[in-house]
Amino acid sequence: MPRPSIAPVVWQPPAAPARARERRSAVPLPPLRLLDVVGTGPEDVLVDEAGNVLTGVADGRVLRLSPDGRHIDVVADTGGRPLGLEWLPDGSLLVCDARRGLLAVDVGTGEVETLVSGLAFCNNAAVAPDGTVYFSDSTDRLGIDHWQGELLQHSGTGRLLRRGLSAETVVLLEGLQFANGVALAPDGTSVVVAETGAYRLTRWSLTEGTQDVLVDNLPGFPDNISIGSDGLIWVAMGSPRDPSLDRMLAMPPALRKAVWRLPSRLLPSAQRTVWVQAYGLDGELVHDFQGPHDRLRFVTGVREVDGRVYLGSLIGSWVAYFDL
Repeated sequence: MPRPSIAPVVWQPPAAPARARERRSAVPLPPLRLLDVVGTGPEDVLVDEAGNVLTGVADGRVLRLSPDGRHIDVVADTGGRPLGLEWLPDGSLLVCDARRGLLAVDVGTGEVETLVSGLAFCNNAAVAPDGTVYFSDSTDRLGIDHWQGELLQHSGTGRLLRRGLSAETVVLLEGLQFANGVALAPDGTSVVVAETGAYRLTRWSLTEGTQDVLVDNLPGFPDNISIGSDGLIWVAMGSPRDPSLDRMLAMPPALRKAVWRLPSRLLPSAQRTVWVQAYGLDGELVHDFQGPHDRLRFVTGVREVDGRVYLGSLIGSWVAYFDL
């Protein structure tokens, strides 16, 4: 597929923290159990009351894996590229589809309903108890097939949106650097969005209508985020910071346009690591797990449920979990 043009914006990233240069966490990554999804790219993970793991894969299917991974059901086929998954109050499944927009899926019949269309790159969401949906649109033009181009151009066109109970859609935040994961504080007073391209977690106060940075200068690229059963914000860290990309972001746009024309193998890419972190609602780091794995890498989804941490990945063919 031909690459679209990019319009790079010069940005001087903050100096990467020392943690960005380490490849193992101080507390070792616990042993991982892998579940084969018989598909490619289980980008996000969600768990139902029976312990089944739900995920969406590259061919458009939404899958449900039994807790032991021995049985796989096709819940639905969105006809697009399902990414973030959440439960809606009525028991249906909310799907952020990078190609089709914000969707609702009946897990019994597989029927797919479009809630919000016209999005360039619908990515991740969080749902309030009353059914209000907060979701991200990563960029205004480059879609999932060219996500690396957005990191390279640093356009700042991502958005955080809200779909209310009367189906109206409101933009809460714009100008975000690759808007990605979304998490709603347990008390409903704020929503947090991961800015992958700025290495930070940004918070929007729903009570005061103000914006601030919850966690800044992260050591890696934050992807999907979620509130765990422990009340923490779990962050899937797709890859450590890339020194070459940081240097390029501060250079003239013409250079990055030239880089974008290079073969894919020469573009900055995710390193081979498994990495997740968890932060308190005050922005303090609580958990940090990183280590190598021979089959799993580029962790893009994370979900903590009763002390078990589930992982998804944009590439590969497995979801995984470990116990705290």
